[in-house]
Amino acid sequence: MSDILVSDEGSVRIIRINRPEKKNALTLPMYTAMADAIGAATKADAVRCLMLAGSPTAFCAGNDIGDFIAMAQSGALGQPILDFLYALVRSEKPVVAAVNGNAVGVGTTMLLHCDYVVAGTGAKLSTPFVGLGLVPEAASSLVAPRLMGQARAFALLVMGQALSAAEAREAGIVNALCDPGETDATALAAAQRIAALPAQGVLLSRRLMRGAPDEIIARIDEEAEAFKARLKSPEAQAAFMAFMSRKK
Repeated sequence: MSDILVSDEGSVRIIRINRPEKKNALTLPMYTAMADAIGAATKADAVRCLMLAGSPTAFCAGNDIGDFIAMAQSGALGQPILDFLYALVRSEKPVVAAVNGNAVGVGTTMLLHCDYVVAGTGAKLSTPFVGLGLVPEAASSLVAPRLMGQARAFALLVMGQALSAAEAREAGIVNALCDPGETDATALAAAQRIAALPAQGVLLSRRLMRGAPDEIIARIDEEAEAFKARLKSPEAQAAFMAFMSRKK
């Protein structure tokens, strides 16, 4: 079975991360599959809203550790990661997310670009970038302070303080909380409500609210360059070695 499942529920396209045995950690091919699904939805008139989802116990554990170590050794950030982020930011279809369990790294930062986020009460968001000697990504250094304020963004992105589902709602990342068993259904209902609205009204309103994506794309690229430099830094290399030692 594919690690990324794409299905349509009426006019809602569901993109589901389906690698529960690895807590939905993302490999480079999975990034490509998600970027392709978002891009295809943009061209499909019948699709009126997108929904990102994970498994009942994990939304996304961030990057696959094997890919991450390979990037650390090469000092190169995989292009499929950037392609996914570009596709998400440039999507002209509204994006709803259904979050259960842990959302780590990009599992959290991708939520900053969603229009409506539903989280199960047991969800937890975290971004351990700086603790690994790295920097924030996915334009989170730009979007998070605007969304949640400088102080909260610093605690999340730099100090690595995790947010509970309730704290993420208070910070403005999450729209609605629900029982973990109802997360997908609640998110799908929200996506269907969005899909039922006049399409051009949604499109134009969303453009006015979000503005041109150029600034976001530029920050993604700026962060990526810093991220690549940090991958080869002594701090990052030491953090990776310590992490791998704990895994053994």
